[in-house]
Amino acid sequence: MREFFAYFFGKGETEEFASFSLAHFLPILLMVGVIYLIYRYRDRLSESKHDLRIRYTLGFMMIICEMSYFWRLVGITSLNPNPVDHLPITVCGWCIIFCSYLMIGKSQTLFDICYFWLFAGTIFALITPTVITFTGPTRFRYYQFWLEHTLGYIGVFYLIFVHKMRPTLRSAAKAYGLLAVLAVVAFAANRIIGPGANYLFMARPEDTPSILDVLPPNFAIRLIVMALVVTLLFALSYLPWYLMDRKTKKSESV
Repeated sequence: MREFFAYFFGKGETEEFASFSLAHFLPILLMVGVIYLIYRYRDRLSESKHDLRIRYTLGFMMIICEMSYFWRLVGITSLNPNPVDHLPITVCGWCIIFCSYLMIGKSQTLFDICYFWLFAGTIFALITPTVITFTGPTRFRYYQFWLEHTLGYIGVFYLIFVHKMRPTLRSAAKAYGLLAVLAVVAFAANRIIGPGANYLFMARPEDTPSILDVLPPNFAIRLIVMALVVTLLFALSYLPWYLMDRKTKKSESV
């Protein structure tokens, strides 16, 4: 039994996960399926007495999922956690924490942050989940990763479809400003810790192939490109709402 737990919670030494494989697409398809069901039964859910229970369950799952990442590190001594790799300075990590509180309190500010951070940051982890290259479906980390990176989308779309929450241009400004603060913290951590630290992928390309490999290694140019890409993704995230508002105004003026 001890050997099983050491294996299940441990990290492999060979590549066990391949991008664009069934193990990659299946969690995303399951997430899309759940979101579709939320959309289809949105009216029933909005009137359901179980709404609060659903939101609390999602919030509980999110916070346990995020904390289990660190419990795994300190519980398996062979993993040897260190501040170079495991400080809580990630968009995905904070996004799921914010989402857990969002599901309980339905805070508009937290919704604004989570909505734009999901579509401008976490989306990259879904496209190229390189951090789990050495942990396939037989490992705990695989399931923890996919739950962490899909539950946020499920929660946000639940609030959009069932509770009619939505972002605004002011929302984008708040989310962008807080992301800039996190980037400053990540930059300081990378400089203080030195070689090996690469929070928010600001220091260098990752060791394993990812979509971020297209970024230049020069820090100044890398930072400018990242800022432009994030700005574009924020704009694209808000575009559907802009088009909906524009269509509504046209119909009201007729």
